[in-house]
Amino acid sequence: MKVIIFGATGTVGRLAVKQMLADGHEVTAFARWPEKLGTRADALTLLAGDAIDPQAVSEAVQGHDAVVVTLGAGTSRKSVIRSRGTMNVIQAMHEHGVRRLVCQSTLGAHESWSNLNFFWKRIMFGMLLKPVFQDHELQETLVRASGLDWTIVRPSAFTDGPASGVFKEGFPPTERRLSLKISRKEVAAFLSRQLSDRQYRQRAVGIST
Repeated sequence: MKVIIFGATGTVGRLAVKQMLADGHEVTAFARWPEKLGTRADALTLLAGDAIDPQAVSEAVQGHDAVVVTLGAGTSRKSVIRSRGTMNVIQAMHEHGVRRLVCQSTLGAHESWSNLNFFWKRIMFGMLLKPVFQDHELQETLVRASGLDWTIVRPSAFTDGPASGVFKEGFPPTERRLSLKISRKEVAAFLSRQLSDRQYRQRAVGIST
């Protein structure tokens, strides 16, 4: 499959690039400075651009079979790149007839709010990361309304551990027995799996140990 990843140089995006290459996909890594990826492969194309630029996004999406969004704002807590960039991606996909969209969001968005503990509800998403969280929720709303063949992936807090393959997925909002942590490598592998796995199509799925 020919897939383009928006946010390819982020902490999850760069791992997703490697995982999708390992899984046999042709990958286009879209980022403002894709050379920072530090990965080279015959099946990898580096494409410089800004997800906030509709024309750049439209030109990038053309010719692909699927789109993966792992957009992040680095250390900024007030950026709206997730929602604005995702809206540009959705418009470009409609323009070029690309149907499959896999979007990384966050556990806690919408109905999964109930999965969180007091610390994440009141301190992190309630105060420190409130604008980031609100942008994720808007991003999800846009994806759900897109009319595309979408999957939203909601990881819990990132760690740098290995991908053991042992974690919970697809749990209900009533699930409380969660560590609320998952390794970035697990997230990357799960994102890659969604390119061919139909289990979570038209669904938002939480993943956590």
